[in-house]
Amino acid sequence: MATKQYKPTSPGRRFMITSTYEEVTKGKPEKSLLAPRSKSGGRNSYGRVTSFNRGGGNKRRYRIIDFKRQKDGVPAKVAAIEYDPNRTCRIALLHYADGEKRYILAPKGLEVGASVLSGEGADILPGNCLPLKSIPLGTLVHNIELQPGRGGQMVRAAGVAAQVMAKEGNYVTLRLPSGEMRMVHNTCRATVGEVGNSDHENEQIGKAGKNRSLGRKPHVRGVVKSPRDHPHGGGEAKSPVGRKKGPVDRWGNKALGTKTRRNKRTNKFIVRRRNG
Repeated sequence: MATKQYKPTSPGRRFMITSTYEEVTKGKPEKSLLAPRSKSGGRNSYGRVTSFNRGGGNKRRYRIIDFKRQKDGVPAKVAAIEYDPNRTCRIALLHYADGEKRYILAPKGLEVGASVLSGEGADILPGNCLPLKSIPLGTLVHNIELQPGRGGQMVRAAGVAAQVMAKEGNYVTLRLPSGEMRMVHNTCRATVGEVGNSDHENEQIGKAGKNRSLGRKPHVRGVVKSPRDHPHGGGEAKSPVGRKKGPVDRWGNKALGTKTRRNKRTNKFIVRRRNG
């Protein structure tokens, strides 16, 4: 996968860097695996904005991804690598031996015509899905379950991977992309390999209009507002946050790096925090 840099024919093109899509082998998605994707504009069921700076954007249809990978022992052939507008990585269309079709996240190195398998007896090859207890130490994995049978929830973005570091009792220790060391039950499933499209981090939006196409509206910083609109507002000329209690959001909740985690129930599974 590579990126493309444009000639500066306009101010928007000057800094724009996009994907070349050279690994995508199919244009139109599989109709049986599509679902409608409604837009809320950041509003809840009462019509009130709860997620700010959202709205507009191009129409999308959701691709139903198989995060659970529970078709054990049934081999599948990679029929195509496709673009998914709902995520940063590419997706792979699988044709199973029993005739079923499913989408999975496309790992690095998976090509059209390759065979993938799920279950404890699967080989350690990109795209195969196994319980963590069956995966050797040092292996890179993605699409990791937090609870057995719930489906992959961690390590799903483009270019990321977790590494199996240790096994002790019923738990496996993983090093996540953030640097956090976390224990996960050994019956939870993970997919072998690194998520594809690793050059996504090198892409640049280039112009404000592309952000609007992605459904992101302009965001105004708190320090340039008035005191009645934001706790950071006010002051003559260009002013810093200047609060003794630290930076906050517009409602007074702590922000900008302050610890806000309250879920003490799962603290015992975190061996080392990402910030050391």
